[in-house]
Amino acid sequence: MSDARMKILEMLSDGKITTDEASALLEKVTASEKEEEISKLEPVNSSIPRYLRIVVDSADGDKVNIKVPMSLIKTGIKLSALMPADATEAMEDQGINLSMLKDLPSDELIEALKELEVNVDSADGDIVRIFTE
Repeated sequence: MSDARMKILEMLSDGKITTDEASALLEKVTASEKEEEISKLEPVNSSIPRYLRIVVDSADGDKVNIKVPMSLIKTGIKLSALMPADATEAMEDQGINLSMLKDLPSDELIEALKELEVNVDSADGDIVRIFTE
C-alpha cells in the first residue's frame, strides 16, 4: 500500500477526516497512480518511431494496450490502393476517401506521426493515450 493511502487511512482512523473526505482523497490517489503507470508507457522521443501505441485505462478497470508496428501502417497504405471499387465507394459514401493515401509517401507519414500525441482524461476517470515510440 502506498504512503499516501496509509496517511489517508491514518487520518480517517484518528478522526481528522470523514469517510467521504477519505473516499475522495483515495480516488485522487488512485487517479494519480494510474496516470503515473501510464506515463511509464509514454514515449521517449526517439528519432524514428517504430510503433503506434494506444493505451486505455478505464475507470471501470478495463485496460487496453495496443502496439501497432509502423511497418504494418506502411503496408496498409499500400494495400488501400488494392481495395475493390465497391468497398471504396461504400467508404466514400460514409465520407472516407482513401484514394489519396496510395500517393502519400509512407516515410512522410511516419515522420508526421513522430510528433503524434493524444491525451484524453475523461470526467469519469477514463484515460486514453495515443503516441508513437
